Amino acid sequence: MALTKQAKKRVTKKFQRHAKDSGSAEYQIALFTEKIKKLASHLKKNPKDKHSRKGLLGMVQQRKKLQKHLKNKDEVSYNKIVKDLGIKR
Repeated sequence: MALTKQAKKRVTKKFQRHAKDSGSAEYQIALFTEKIKKLASHLKKNPKDKHSRKGLLGMVQQRKKLQKHLKNKDEVSYNKIVKDLGIKR
């Protein structure tokens, strides 16, 4: 379940630190959140898709690790991104 170009551009404009940023924790968390939303809607329509569910759980765990890293490194940025994306703490 890849993101569309429009969805990725929307996330890119809002969360990138600079033009060539693809590795900052904020940007990666935002991309994972978009992918998770898309995959969650897919799984509501296709509840027996076990392989996609496993992928979803992996993405959630990776996003959780990135959030933990960001919280330890820069708590102000962490609070901002959690608020902007509507993620539970």
